[in-house]
Amino acid sequence: MNVLEINVLVLAYLGDTIYENYVRHYFISLGINHVNDLQKRAVEYVSAKGQAFYLQTLIEQNFFTEEEISMIRRARNYKTTSHPKNCDIVTYKYATALEAVIGYLDLLQRKERISEIMSQILEEKVC
Repeated sequence: MNVLEINVLVLAYLGDTIYENYVRHYFISLGINHVNDLQKRAVEYVSAKGQAFYLQTLIEQNFFTEEEISMIRRARNYKTTSHPKNCDIVTYKYATALEAVIGYLDLLQRKERISEIMSQILEEKVC
């Protein structure tokens, strides 16, 4: 399977589940034991606005490799006219790009790199 031939929205679909799983594990590891509290904390990270912010921050920090930037650009530039009602198209495309690069890395079996990205977002608190 050539990962570069996979539709970026499919990569984002996969990346979304991985990203959200990391976020949920992180907050549970902090000892938060109430679902409502977990959800309130996670929303900052899993919303399109949050994902777009973290992606842009990591790009500004030159965190990504050239290969990853190429995938991010490909996903961000993917032609789509639909997006959630609660965010604009630019925010949606940045969020999709973050999810796509995570899905891409997962299919390439680069779990350690995904962990580095998620650690930078969660533990280092790029915000």
